[in-house]
Amino acid sequence: MTHAPVTGKRMSLSTRLALGFALMAFAAMAVVGFVLYWKLEAQLVVRDDGALVTRVDQLRTLMQDVDAHDLIRDKPHLFANMLGNTESLLVVGYPGEPPLIQVNPGHARVPPVTPVAPDTPLTLDAVHHTQATDGTPFIYVAATAHGVAGQRDLQIVSGRLMTQRTRMLGDYRTQIFLFAMTAACLAALFAFWLARRGMRPLRRLAAQTASIGVGTLSTRLPQRDTPAELDVLVTSINAMLGRLERGFTQLQQVSADMAHDLRTPIGNLLGQTEVGLSQSRDPAYYQRLLGSNFEELQRLSKMIDNMLFLARAEHADHAIDRHWLSVADEFERIADYFEGLADERGVRIERDGGGEVMADAQLLRRAMANLLANAVRHADEGSVIRLIAEQRAGETWLHVENRGATIEPAHRERLFDRFYRADASRQRSSESSGLGLSIVRSIMQLHGGAWRVTSESGVTRFTLVFPKG
Repeated sequence: MTHAPVTGKRMSLSTRLALGFALMAFAAMAVVGFVLYWKLEAQLVVRDDGALVTRVDQLRTLMQDVDAHDLIRDKPHLFANMLGNTESLLVVGYPGEPPLIQVNPGHARVPPVTPVAPDTPLTLDAVHHTQATDGTPFIYVAATAHGVAGQRDLQIVSGRLMTQRTRMLGDYRTQIFLFAMTAACLAALFAFWLARRGMRPLRRLAAQTASIGVGTLSTRLPQRDTPAELDVLVTSINAMLGRLERGFTQLQQVSADMAHDLRTPIGNLLGQTEVGLSQSRDPAYYQRLLGSNFEELQRLSKMIDNMLFLARAEHADHAIDRHWLSVADEFERIADYFEGLADERGVRIERDGGGEVMADAQLLRRAMANLLANAVRHADEGSVIRLIAEQRAGETWLHVENRGATIEPAHRERLFDRFYRADASRQRSSESSGLGLSIVRSIMQLHGGAWRVTSESGVTRFTLVFPKG
């Protein structure tokens, strides 16, 4: 059962930056607005409380005047006119009796409180804060004033509904919100424009990268016109292009070499078979033909096996079977195996050194066999091929040394490449497929070791370094 891929549109980086800037701008403006709102509200509360305390204090002083008492009895409505709005409250009277003055157009309910004594100065602490039935803040002060000579003390209750203050603070909150939203929108637009402008080098870089194809892998992205933040990206892309170019070039070379190496035995098979089929032959001829074809098929089979081994080694997904092996035993085994071929070539094989090596037995023997076969093939007649073992700190070094033609430095760098042959005269030789040293390299990579070659004054030495850990 297959599932359709998710094709939801993702948010662009420019949009993300714009939204981020908008949120930051809104949050910053909201915090600033909240602080300013809190300061303003505190100042208004202090101002209103102070004004109410001043009013009550003035009324206390006024109540000590005989004329004021007469005015209260005769014309109480003058005090209502004096307050002049529907937010103020004023109640003046003797305790326990109906009030002489009662101005309460807002019908505010005053909770019972103990009034401030007449000889006690009024402060902001005397102001009581509560709420009206509709939730509007309401402040009030209760105080006692000395009456005129021979009369009882008067009780004064003065208050005010904070309707205007509440409305003003509400408008202020709305303005803060609108200002924060406006700032957020402007910040988003500016951030989006800035992000789009800043993304130009990235879009140009993407277009340049998209224009690179198989035939233009040698192209490199310029760092000259890109911001410093993109230097790492450009460097990484150029490095990747370099690896792709080398890999593609190597693939082309391998394909060409493979076609060349396969063409020779296949051509031989076709030619010999065609000649054999052109007319009737005696059985001995057909026997020789089959023998020759068998040799060519063996060469093809060996080449294919080597290529399959390289493919598996380069994509190995399991650990190799490493354990301690006796170097002396392995040297003896490989020397005995090549003794007949060495005698045919007129060379001798000597062994030097011992100890143990941590390696996969089959892979070690294959690597040493490839190196020794290469040494026997290129050693001077009558010379000695030496198998040398060295035990160094944390490593085992195995050397295969032969005397023959010196390998030029330009060739030494490519000896372990697939199908590469340093000796041009052996390009068509059936003795080598050009994969032996490539297999050695792959085996050492599986072991996490190293491989190297030196060639000076007619002495060529191949070295394999196996870690002991």
